[in-house]
Amino acid sequence: MSVTVATILFIVPLLLLLLNHKRCSTKKTKLPPSPSKLPIIGNLHQLGSPLHRTLCALSQKYGPIMHLQLGCVSAIVISSPDLAEEIFKTHDLNFASRPSLAMVDKLVYDSQDIAFTPYGDYWRQARKICVLHLLSSKRVQSFGAIREEEVELMIEKVSRKSSLGPVNLTKLLNSLTLNTISRVALGTKHSLEEGVNDKLCKLIAEFSTLFETSRLDDYFPYLAWLYTINGMNKRLTKWFQDWDGLLDQVINDHVVHSVGSQSNTNADLVDVLLSLQKDQDSSLSLTMKNIKAIITDMFSAGTDTSFALLDWTMAELMRNQKAMKKVQDEIRCIMKDKTKIEESDIAKMAYLYAVIKETLRLHPPATMLLPRESMKEATIRGYRVPAKTTVMVNAWAIGRDPKLWEDPEEFRPERFLNSSIDFKGNDFQLIPFGSGRRICPGMQFAMAEVELALASLLYRFDWRLPEKMKAEELDMREAPGLTVRRMPNLLVIATPHQSRMC
Repeated sequence: MSVTVATILFIVPLLLLLLNHKRCSTKKTKLPPSPSKLPIIGNLHQLGSPLHRTLCALSQKYGPIMHLQLGCVSAIVISSPDLAEEIFKTHDLNFASRPSLAMVDKLVYDSQDIAFTPYGDYWRQARKICVLHLLSSKRVQSFGAIREEEVELMIEKVSRKSSLGPVNLTKLLNSLTLNTISRVALGTKHSLEEGVNDKLCKLIAEFSTLFETSRLDDYFPYLAWLYTINGMNKRLTKWFQDWDGLLDQVINDHVVHSVGSQSNTNADLVDVLLSLQKDQDSSLSLTMKNIKAIITDMFSAGTDTSFALLDWTMAELMRNQKAMKKVQDEIRCIMKDKTKIEESDIAKMAYLYAVIKETLRLHPPATMLLPRESMKEATIRGYRVPAKTTVMVNAWAIGRDPKLWEDPEEFRPERFLNSSIDFKGNDFQLIPFGSGRRICPGMQFAMAEVELALASLLYRFDWRLPEKMKAEELDMREAPGLTVRRMPNLLVIATPHQSRMC
């Protein structure tokens, strides 16, 4: 009987898919160019890993706007800045929504966050809260002392470990970003509690692992039952219960020890959200589920993006010693005999900023920007894009397009020294944080941390690879995931630098 039931559960969805495929194929539509499709699965068999490289290769054959049928999901892939501008600027409102993703729904409170929630009244109000209260310029500046303290703690760890041999810089950078967002989001008390911090580290690591897992039911909703049979749903439920319990513990403690108004400069993000929840004048009634989803967003985006960018930047500088020397000379000339870098010093460091831009060009943390979804039918470059179409923008491909960049595979920060091109969403040849309504709201927060940490590491230490390792031998493989990190740990020799006048 169990075999018969399983057979029915498998065959019925396939029959429905075949009927749907036949119905769709009879329509005479002018969709964008597409690779040849197979019945039922469409183009899924052509998606290799890493996805951004596979799609870049396909776009070179089928064009900068390309249609893919991914099971039940109709998708287009954008691989040029002018087409990205059409999506993010010309038709921004129509493409401002997000597709439903099974993993996100299960991990992020039914997508009641900011990054993944569909476009609508809730997203508009949640985004407003984020921009005005959580990640405003004033709020980001108020966390400056936390950033400086955490960077200094990292520098002390490097100093202690440097005499013992190669330093695992990847591990230290990961700890820096997690500790910083922990203090910013949850407050100093909870970030320093050993039990809470250890549990938090494990849960965030598990979150990243789970998030990297692709699910067939995103493409074939009829197959959702498979994840009950293979144990994945049980694993997700266990993670969610542990994470939700931890947030309950933290939030309840904040309720008991409230700091008062969200305008308080000592308020962390949980304080701010709880204060807004009580605010009778607020246009949005925040539920506890909303608060937890937003905090989850802060951790997932606030750790991975900064960490990946720092790790890639240091790896590129280790491979390019001329750029390393140039940026260190700039920093040390500006700092003269000061003992440590403060955030106010960084605005003068033009080459440092160019180094970061060049890393974002070559290694955008989200190589494929978070997918968007069309809310109604649109026409892009003469091609019909139906409603409910998933839109994927390949920021990695745009950043390495030889039509846009001279010697695109080379790490050359100088290309940005006399250029007005920036990554803030207005220059579509460099969009590591997206653009338009759904641009990453945490961009300013991430950059403040990255600039200070990078400048401090380069100012306080001289860096080289372990003995007998050549620059070209440094492993630059990419790890799979929503945020693309370097796969291996970066092991380097750090020598404390003796300050001297410029």
